[in-house]
Amino acid sequence: MRTPAITRNSRREFLVASAVAGIALSVGPVNAQNLVMTPAESLDCGTTRIPGADGTMIPVYHAAPKRAGKFATVLVIPEIWGAHEHIKDVARRLAKAGYFALVLEPYTRIGDLTQLTEIKDVIAGANRLTDEQCFSDLDVAVKWAGSQPKADLDRLGITGFCRGGRTTWMYTAHSKRIKAGVAWYGGLNPNPPAQPLSPVDIAAKLHAPVLGLYGGADQGIPQATVDRLLAALAASETGKKSQIHVYPGAPHAFHADYRPSYRKTEAEDGWKRMLAWFTQNGVV
Repeated sequence: MRTPAITRNSRREFLVASAVAGIALSVGPVNAQNLVMTPAESLDCGTTRIPGADGTMIPVYHAAPKRAGKFATVLVIPEIWGAHEHIKDVARRLAKAGYFALVLEPYTRIGDLTQLTEIKDVIAGANRLTDEQCFSDLDVAVKWAGSQPKADLDRLGITGFCRGGRTTWMYTAHSKRIKAGVAWYGGLNPNPPAQPLSPVDIAAKLHAPVLGLYGGADQGIPQATVDRLLAALAASETGKKSQIHVYPGAPHAFHADYRPSYRKTEAEDGWKRMLAWFTQNGVV
């Protein structure tokens, strides 16, 4: 099957701060003062659509250094709203750090969750995505990345936020290609029937070490739940290689600089820890 060509970022796609406002309907006012739009002048960025295993065409966004070379590759897994502009900006930030970053739209078959105004509807939509489908699409995205001249899959990492943080844990137990993962406040409970297992359930099956970054004041992920994950990791040889770091007083989504939950100090420290974790585990 012929690999679709990458198309260049359009100005419209790059300057879509207004799209974030749609997300804000579900989460509260945008904190415009902290909204980050990383410029792409020194980057090679683009969007394409790749066929999933069932033939569904799935949007994929990539960002990499503009210079020639092969770069360690990082999958960036979105929150429950999907691959909106903030998530693409995270990819550009990783590209600035020297990575080939790849974002796949996980909710293609479900719809544009950024257009929903009720958080309960957003969650319900995201909960329809089965782990099986999610893993299949990510497998396809990894295969596509392998056809790109700048992506080095021998140095493959994964990071994700909120629901994407949960996916980071789960996909690292699914794929033997992952070398390291960083899960930002990833959910630790199952969501049956589509997501019947939790990171606690697969802690002994991880194929690579994962760094979990959590907020001590996260009302949706209480410390007791984090402690259960820590216990599950400590009980297995593979799990012992993973680590959890909790920021006391930090809420959920402390890295999301387009939301009031953003905490600059914790977000910047977490970013440094992420890059150091990738370096420590060969994703560099």
